[in-house]
Amino acid sequence: MKKSLLKPLTFCFIILICVISLARISMPQTHEETSNAKANQTVVKKTAASFRPYQDPSDLRRPYNWRKPSERKPYPKIKRLENDITIRVSLKGNRVYILRNNRRVYTMLASGGLFKKGKSLTPTGTFKIQDNRGESFYNPNLNEGANNWTSWDKNDVYLFHSVPTKDNGQYNLKEAKKLGKQQGSHGCVRLSVPDSQWIMKNIKSGTKVIVKNN
Repeated sequence: MKKSLLKPLTFCFIILICVISLARISMPQTHEETSNAKANQTVVKKTAASFRPYQDPSDLRRPYNWRKPSERKPYPKIKRLENDITIRVSLKGNRVYILRNNRRVYTMLASGGLFKKGKSLTPTGTFKIQDNRGESFYNPNLNEGANNWTSWDKNDVYLFHSVPTKDNGQYNLKEAKKLGKQQGSHGCVRLSVPDSQWIMKNIKSGTKVIVKNN
C-alpha cells in the first residue's frame, strides 16, 4: 500500500516544483532586479583609437607635441614627379596618414572639425590638393589664424594647417593641446607645426585627399 502511494506522491511533488519554477520565471522583475541586470551588462564605449584605420606606429611621439614632427623618424622623401601619394584623414581618429601606393609611410597627429549633431564640420569625401598655399593667414570673422596652410578644397575653404594662432600671431595653447586627442576646428584639419610645414612644402597640387570619419 505504501509503495502504491509513493509513486503518485513523488509525481505530484515533481509537478509542483515545475509549476513553482515556471511561475518564478514568468513573474515580472522588480525595479531592483532590473537595475542589477542593467548594471551587470558590459557597456563598450568606443575610443578614438577604435576609429583609426591604422594602428599608431611605435615611434609616434609621446607625449603628443604640437611643436615637433608626429613621428621620431624622418619624413618620407617625395620625388618631384611622384604621383602615387595619397593623404588619408581620419576625423574621429584624430590622425592624418601619408600613403604611398596605399601603404602608410607616415602618421600625423591631427584635429579636424567639431562634430555637431553627429556630423563633422569637416566635409568627408575625396578631394585634391590645390595650388594655393602659404606661410600664414588670419580670419577676423573667427578671430583665429594659423601657419603653413595648404588648400585641399577648390574654394580654398578647407585647409591643412598648423594648430591655430591668436590675433597677435601667438599659438593658442588651449587649442594646441587638443592635437591628436580631439576635434576642435571649424572645418580645417590641424596639424603640428612641422607636419603642416612639410605638407605645404612637399605635397604637390593634384594629390588625392581622402577624408573619412574613421
